[in-house]
Amino acid sequence: MTRGGRIREGEGGERRCIVTRATRPRGGLVRFVAGPDDVVVPDLAGKLPGRGMWVSADAAAIGQAAAKGLFARAAKRQLRAPADLAARVEALLAARLVELLALARKAGEAVAGLEKTKAALASGEAALLVQAADGSSRERARLRPPEGEDTLVACLFAHELGVAFARDRVIHAAVLAGGLSDRIRDEALRLSGIRDVNMGTASAEAGTDVLAGEGPRGKG
Repeated sequence: MTRGGRIREGEGGERRCIVTRATRPRGGLVRFVAGPDDVVVPDLAGKLPGRGMWVSADAAAIGQAAAKGLFARAAKRQLRAPADLAARVEALLAARLVELLALARKAGEAVAGLEKTKAALASGEAALLVQAADGSSRERARLRPPEGEDTLVACLFAHELGVAFARDRVIHAAVLAGGLSDRIRDEALRLSGIRDVNMGTASAEAGTDVLAGEGPRGKG
């Protein structure tokens, strides 16, 4: 059952990837359905009607499914998959994660800026440490994520975090325990499997002053 109460096919917590044939929890996969005009459509929220086709949250796996006609084979009908399907999924996942962080900020469940993030971590209120992928490794190393599994979110870039926190750029942020933290963690894991953040990180290491870009609308 989905968070909204919708029952999905099979009702179980695991699905089989049509590319690798491996069975794994739904959180590590992306659901696709046959959309209008027999075009493959990503269903990130799991709410679209129709038989779901599941692919590991991995750009190579999604690209392989599109290129080799694996969606059509799984659906047992003719389907067309866009060549840039993996890029479309990445963009949708990033937008979804930014929206969740914005909701957390508006609900008082997320803070941004080095000092506020440091304070949330020190007090034990933070469930997740969120850091820009294009922040320098030296600056990101100044903060440690909370104890536990998958508590570091580092798959968004500074300008994307800026959108979530109503700034130009954000490097450090924290999501407080409870509320939206689990959903943010889940979406970050899926995006992390698809997005290659190396280029952004390399540009930051080349000399970008990431902390200077953490405003300018206040230090949060």
